[in-house]
Amino acid sequence: MKVLVFCALVAAAAAWPNFGFVNDGTGGASDAQKQHDVNYLLFKVYEDVRDENLHKLGETFDPEADTSHYSDNGEAVHKLVKELKDHRLLQQKHWFSLFNTRQREEALLLYDVLEHSNDWQTFVSNAAYFRNHVNEGEFVYALYAAVIHSSLTKNVVLPPLYEVTPHLFTNSEVIQEAYHAKMTQTPGKFRSHFTGSKKNPEQRVAYFGEDIGLNTHHVTWHLEFPFWWNDKHEGYHLDRKGENFFWVHHQLTVRFDAERLSNHLDPVNELHWEATIEEGFAPHTTYKYGGEFPSRPDNIHFEDVDGIAHIRDLIILENRIRDAIAHGYVTAHDGSTVDINNSHGIDVLGDVIESSTYSPNVEYYGSLHNTAHIVLGRQGDPHGKYDLPPGVLEHFETSTRDPAFFRLHKYMDNIFREHKDSLTPYTKEELEFSGVAIDGVSIDGPLETFFEDFEYSLVNAVDDTPQVADVAISTVVSRLNHKDFSFKIDVNNNNDHEVLATVRIFAWPHNDNNDIPYSFNEGRWRAIELDRFWRKLSPGVNHIVRKSTESAVTVPDVPSFDSLIERTEAALSAGSSEVDIHEFVSAVGVPNRFLIPKGNSEGLEFELVVAVTDGKADAAVESLHENTVFNHYGYHGVYPDNRPHGYPLDRRVDDARIFHDLSNFHQHTVKIYNH
Repeated sequence: MKVLVFCALVAAAAAWPNFGFVNDGTGGASDAQKQHDVNYLLFKVYEDVRDENLHKLGETFDPEADTSHYSDNGEAVHKLVKELKDHRLLQQKHWFSLFNTRQREEALLLYDVLEHSNDWQTFVSNAAYFRNHVNEGEFVYALYAAVIHSSLTKNVVLPPLYEVTPHLFTNSEVIQEAYHAKMTQTPGKFRSHFTGSKKNPEQRVAYFGEDIGLNTHHVTWHLEFPFWWNDKHEGYHLDRKGENFFWVHHQLTVRFDAERLSNHLDPVNELHWEATIEEGFAPHTTYKYGGEFPSRPDNIHFEDVDGIAHIRDLIILENRIRDAIAHGYVTAHDGSTVDINNSHGIDVLGDVIESSTYSPNVEYYGSLHNTAHIVLGRQGDPHGKYDLPPGVLEHFETSTRDPAFFRLHKYMDNIFREHKDSLTPYTKEELEFSGVAIDGVSIDGPLETFFEDFEYSLVNAVDDTPQVADVAISTVVSRLNHKDFSFKIDVNNNNDHEVLATVRIFAWPHNDNNDIPYSFNEGRWRAIELDRFWRKLSPGVNHIVRKSTESAVTVPDVPSFDSLIERTEAALSAGSSEVDIHEFVSAVGVPNRFLIPKGNSEGLEFELVVAVTDGKADAAVESLHENTVFNHYGYHGVYPDNRPHGYPLDRRVDDARIFHDLSNFHQHTVKIYNH
């Protein structure tokens, strides 16, 4: 497929490709052309690239020929090429894990090369060249991270990871069937089943942890807010990154508990380093190269993991963090103190617990979250006796498949709650919105969930060669969805002027697993955020209708690989510079079909809460009301909402009457049905 026009190389050893692009400040290529290139760089990533021009680049490009095309004068590319020439890079057709320090460093070497490319021809030339030379997993990670963060690719939509690296999302039994279909040249559509059997109670909620959309949300968030991010190196700050880390995992944890209640299961218990890991896990997934993901038997005790950590070290780190919470400050690397006894403290604590490069003192507080993922993931072979590859918890793509992931994050979440509960509760005066009252809240449409079949391609799962034609190979998996509905909110602005308001919508289970109603304080910690948006309120009654499809916490399904390629080629054939796929640029939110929990056939009761707060006081940026459609899980720049995530429910509530007396607060019970 000839789309780019290449000029001849001036000198084979030192030439720079000239694509005939005009450097117009956008990187020298149309969005459609960039989309085409990214599509084919990721298509059949374990095979030769299927685009003739990208193939030629991969064979002839010299990354070091002209360093004026790099913002760092070629420093990053010199490092990567030296590692390549010294044969120090991970071999191809080998597993890759971001939690492996050396493998992460290699992936970030390529990421740095792409990030420091001044124009698109430099970016795509390096990508095509190193696609042939670096490990495929490292290449995919580096390219995804670069496309997400580079100014050159702000309108590029990344293909769904479950079609780029299907092995990480699909049961090995189905992968075997896909190979058989390929070898016999017989098209096939195969049913995927969730891990385990009905003998395992956790099977009832496998639809949640093993949902490919949820898996994609988790890995994409960690690409948007990577723990390795360095402001000085990358050129800008990820605002409230530590708090975002807390909030996205808090929401996963409380949502998992809501799914368990929907299926008559107790909330998940937190993990303890000195207690038994009761639930084993058999992933039923395999690496493309490297064997099966390790299993973990039931009822084992934590063991030290050779070369990673002793269990006592993790206990020490936990105690240091809890001491910091009790004292209200974190001790920085230089011995100074960082106050966390305030709304910003959760951001600092998130950086400490993860830990990211933003941690004030990683030497002292360590990396509790990241190390815990490795330690828990290695419990099937803690001493390397069987030389097993990394477990599912050592990949953000696969970690939610293991129910122990949620036990681990319940443990983290309780540490965060210890901090949040140490803060002074909000007063009525702090929560009021003068002159504004909610007159009524209703829901237009049923709160009803159902399961549907979803099909995705496995063409990239099987070995291939251009000499053998592709056949249609796919898998069908059952997934949770819900019927569309709308929130109808009547808000009375009794002021004589227009005001800016923030509308915040939450829901939490009405009863616990023993059918005992949650207190307001216990319920608000379990609140699932359903939406957050802004409206200008005119004097008098304002009728607000907010569709479930408009929620700021969700994103639509990314188009399939086939659909992306088809749309892109159609745009290029029509001479268009753009592909009409802008709504899919961010894939970091929860799938929009996952907005509400499953519920049950009788109707599971939830407390629906709507708070309308002062938008002027909330605003961290100008023109906040114009920012009504954005995904707050993946927001770049200054975060537009000044308030902490979960506000006004983020602090303990000693007396629920404070909220019930607020005119700008509404609460009533609803039921979610599953049919």
